[in-house]
Amino acid sequence: MSMKKSTVAILKTSPATVLRDYHELMNLAGYQDVVAKDADTALKINISWHFFFPGSSTTPWQLDGVIRAMQRDGYKRELVHGCHNRTVVIDAHLGERENKHLNVIQQHGLRNIHLYEGEDWVRIGDAVGDLTKKFLCLNEVYPDGFLIPRRFIGENIIHLPTIKTHVFTTTTGAMKNAFGGLLNERRHWTHPVIHETLVDLLMIQKKIHRGVFAVMDGTFAGDGPGPRCMLPHVKNVILASSDQVAIDAVAAKLMGMDPLSIKFIRLAHELGLGCGDPRQIDIVGDQAAVAENWRFDGPFKKMTFASRMQHYIYWGWLKKPVEWSLKTILAPWAYIASVLYHDSFWYPVRGKHMMRVALESEWGRLFRNWEQVAPLATELGYPSVGSEGAKLTRTGFRAFLQSIGILGTCIKEAPEFGRSRRKVVGRAD
Repeated sequence: MSMKKSTVAILKTSPATVLRDYHELMNLAGYQDVVAKDADTALKINISWHFFFPGSSTTPWQLDGVIRAMQRDGYKRELVHGCHNRTVVIDAHLGERENKHLNVIQQHGLRNIHLYEGEDWVRIGDAVGDLTKKFLCLNEVYPDGFLIPRRFIGENIIHLPTIKTHVFTTTTGAMKNAFGGLLNERRHWTHPVIHETLVDLLMIQKKIHRGVFAVMDGTFAGDGPGPRCMLPHVKNVILASSDQVAIDAVAAKLMGMDPLSIKFIRLAHELGLGCGDPRQIDIVGDQAAVAENWRFDGPFKKMTFASRMQHYIYWGWLKKPVEWSLKTILAPWAYIASVLYHDSFWYPVRGKHMMRVALESEWGRLFRNWEQVAPLATELGYPSVGSEGAKLTRTGFRAFLQSIGILGTCIKEAPEFGRSRRKVVGRAD
């Protein structure tokens, strides 16, 4: 008996029809067969930058479209919640406000779960048992094991990534979106083996979750040294699939890359965790969109100073003299350097220029006027997005001042300082 082919749905969209399009997209990809209605469902929001930057983080219309589709299809509001992780360089609370996720969650009356605040965590061996023996790298990275959120066990998860490049993994999407939620704050220990890590995390997800699904927004898509310092493009496409490997492969193909040349996609494909070969994927929806080739430069052609230094530390000439420090109490130097470069320098100085075209687009106008148009949204979408594009208030000195506040939070929350506040429980059941 032949195995059923993986399906990825793709549609072109516009602000006027995006809600209808998300509903159609999710059903084309068969989400109701995967996301059980009698289990809790986590909407795993992606915040790659707490500041708004087109293409970097889950869009408000993506989150809104998914919630409205689920409500329309009979999913109970009380069993759906927003889900956030934390990193030491990204402020999730600032990010959910700046990217207008909190507006959407509150508008629909959903719970909003921050995994690092009051949630129980369970040891990986207790959660997945002998599956740990199949890990490609996590046993070596964490010889004493690691913790995962207890609430994930038996829960559905819908990942909400965007289409963008990444300086560590070439592209980032559905598989990478599990990185923040499943691993603790010392996840940077996995960077030298990041591709193998994403494969191990997919194994874990398949074991612990009731259903795994991904809805990917490409209304904005980011090219360059992502997931932050990118050049955003308006691409007007959305994707969905229950196969995390397949959706990342199709996104990579749209960007003009060979998916199987990207290590995490190839490894997952070879291990049978999903399909990474677009020729073997049933791509449904808008066939004209399927044929697009955006010819992105990718993340390595025009790297930032910060991304070059990260490569030197994890894979280059700085690995031996520097990388050891990232596993000690000295590690916060790297967090501080990241905040100073990205938040204090790059965003206030270069961000506005890089975002100009995206901000003036229909999607940029929708973002700016979100609070006015969202409550009035029809079942189709947002027919009026306003006349003015999104404006950045945090540029120049104002952005610099806010970055200093973020730096304080970064140092305070660094796992190397102080004791963990997470509650560890002994069993998964």
